[in-house]
Amino acid sequence: MRKALALCIFISIVYQSHSQYAGQVASNMAGASQNAAAGSAVSNFLGPVNEAYQKRREIDLDKFQGSPYTADKFAPAPLKYKEEIIGTIYYRYNALNEEIEIKKTSSEDELYQALNKDKAISLLINGNPLSFKTFITDKKETVNGYLTLISDGSEYDLYERTLVKFTEGQPAQNSFVAAIPSRFSKFTEYYFQKKGVNKINQVPQRNRKMLKLFEGSTRQDLKEYLKANDLNVKSEADLIRVFEYLNKK
Repeated sequence: MRKALALCIFISIVYQSHSQYAGQVASNMAGASQNAAAGSAVSNFLGPVNEAYQKRREIDLDKFQGSPYTADKFAPAPLKYKEEIIGTIYYRYNALNEEIEIKKTSSEDELYQALNKDKAISLLINGNPLSFKTFITDKKETVNGYLTLISDGSEYDLYERTLVKFTEGQPAQNSFVAAIPSRFSKFTEYYFQKKGVNKINQVPQRNRKMLKLFEGSTRQDLKEYLKANDLNVKSEADLIRVFEYLNKK
């Protein structure tokens, strides 16, 4: 009962500014101990917008090529806590900071906050869950970030990670050379997880390297499947076909 109450309160106040939120929680805590517990639970969902990006919020993004966001406008999406859908929020994903910005409506005047990086929280984007995970890159680094589940299989799950890199521009050296504007460049990585294994690994985007992730007859069968169907795992469509094949074995 307390958890349900906490989730309901979260939906009603998560969109407010930090100062407004603090005042509401203080008011709630004057009530019953149940409200105090709910306020404590709600605080776990909230977080400040990344401080480094906060300093650049007033920059006119039109002066740059690209965008730090996967989409510049806030869009509605169902929000889940564990297995329960608890409401709909408006979100915008800052792929530069790997941060989800949230608010109640798409109004440009409304203040927004960052959704707390809690692994129990996910957003359903076109039916696919976007959630905070721990995973291993192809450089053997263990990192945290947001992954979108794009293929939920019987043996393997396939995830997509969208990232943005910022490159500083360069002024024109002379009248014959054009200036290079600062730009945001978007790129994508892919990760997979075998069912029952608590480890998510990056998928190399080369057929030969990807095959090394598997052993024995699975590797040989997959090698023949790639060749027979002229597949290249650099292509998301081909990569999805590969994991569909693996999930049918």
